[in-house]
Amino acid sequence: MSKEFTFAIKSICFDEDYHPSETTRITTNFANLARGKSRQENLRNTFSMIDNRFNALAHWDNPNGDRYAVKLEIISVEMNIAGESSGAALPLIEILKTNIVDRKTNQRIDGIAGNNFSSYVRDYDFSVLLPEHTKGRPEFSTPDNFGELHGKLFKCFVNSSAYKAHFSKPPVICLSVSSSKAYHRTENQHPVLGIEYQQDEYSLTDEYFKKMGLKVRYFMPPNSVAPLAFYFSGDLLGDYTSLELISTISTMDTFQKIYRPEIYNANSPAGKSYQPSLKHQDYSLTRIVYDREERSQLAVGQGRFVEENFIKPYQAILEQWSANYAV
Repeated sequence: MSKEFTFAIKSICFDEDYHPSETTRITTNFANLARGKSRQENLRNTFSMIDNRFNALAHWDNPNGDRYAVKLEIISVEMNIAGESSGAALPLIEILKTNIVDRKTNQRIDGIAGNNFSSYVRDYDFSVLLPEHTKGRPEFSTPDNFGELHGKLFKCFVNSSAYKAHFSKPPVICLSVSSSKAYHRTENQHPVLGIEYQQDEYSLTDEYFKKMGLKVRYFMPPNSVAPLAFYFSGDLLGDYTSLELISTISTMDTFQKIYRPEIYNANSPAGKSYQPSLKHQDYSLTRIVYDREERSQLAVGQGRFVEENFIKPYQAILEQWSANYAV
């Protein structure tokens, strides 16, 4: 009989006073910002950028551009395996939850869960398993069943009673577009999400997220310079309000300007046909300190961590559960 997995959700405010806990993945965007000598200034500038971007997009009934503020929660997901006596919950996923404060009405409005997405098993898949598989091979390929376990764990979490008790809508995850693909502007334009782009074939990340039950659409919001990739399970345009969508755009557009300025803080916008490049030189830097090289090195270390503490010790249980899992 296959084991049962249950999930525990923990929440902490992501604000100027945030310090990453010992169990937080330090490759996570928000944790990386909150380290080092510039941590508080980094955080203050980041939240200011998010609020300014939100108010620029939510411009109706907002003459001074200061009606709204975005408050962020870091959601940490731990998994327990029934019958395992170690008592140690396994850290699985970290996402962000947005909340919107309307200063005019003194109302706090639910935003979207998802946004930034961070996963130990994805670190293992992309930073350990995939490099080992491709090493020495003349052509790129992925291992058999690449992303299957991760996808099923994610779907199990989103369909769990724990998720439904905390969140009223499915998650939306917003990432950078892939530098290996070309994107083409369409005639479709949404008042908040902006101009829709399409591509000829999915990227490896798109395929990986498909196994998580998520579709993808690419939109370049108003006054952005490059499209963002939005991963969702239902109807992106119909299931979420304008303010909910703006909370995700303002948060993730800000993160991408910090982490991928070559793409998202470029000095000229994407054209009708667009291929992102991290080698692009015509861009501006934010005032926020970030070490991208360190982050990529840490991803390998944390991939090894999950291999030793999760994949190997629970391999038989995970394989049996994955074989029997159905949504």
